[in-house]
Amino acid sequence: MPSRVFPFSIAIAVFLLDRLSKWIIKGHVDAQETLSVIPGFFNIVHAENPGVAFGLLADASGAWRTFFLVGLSATVLVFITLMLLKPVRASAPDLVLRIGLACILGGALGNLYDRVVNGTVTDFVEVYTGTHYFPAFNVADSGISVGAGLLLLDMWRGRGKKAEPRARTIDVS
Repeated sequence: MPSRVFPFSIAIAVFLLDRLSKWIIKGHVDAQETLSVIPGFFNIVHAENPGVAFGLLADASGAWRTFFLVGLSATVLVFITLMLLKPVRASAPDLVLRIGLACILGGALGNLYDRVVNGTVTDFVEVYTGTHYFPAFNVADSGISVGAGLLLLDMWRGRGKKAEPRARTIDVS
């Protein structure tokens, strides 16, 4: 039976990997520098993103944007933590759900830390083909994306299950 600590261990691992990777990038890659890893496909860059994923809200006013993003992240963290504190079931689908939530929790915590401490989020993975670039992202974003994928898988798997019939009681009085 999985313990309640297990998903929090995953979240901490995602958070620590995110912090370590951002620390390495900030210490070894200059802002806006590009290091080609796989030419024509994958670069390491150092970008500071004041907005959310894909640079959304990057042009919004600083105080409003920061308040909104920190508040939204904190709300998500509380909601996911409460879900993970619920009693644990031993079923595999529940494990997929809990791992997905843990990945999202760790990623959200990593990006929230950046936003509170630096006012921006450090992104460094850039994938592209030809002139088509996917916006730069980081380990926290990857954790959030993997977690969201696991949540979708859990929902998809749950659709195939039929609800167990409930016992009906008949009042004969």
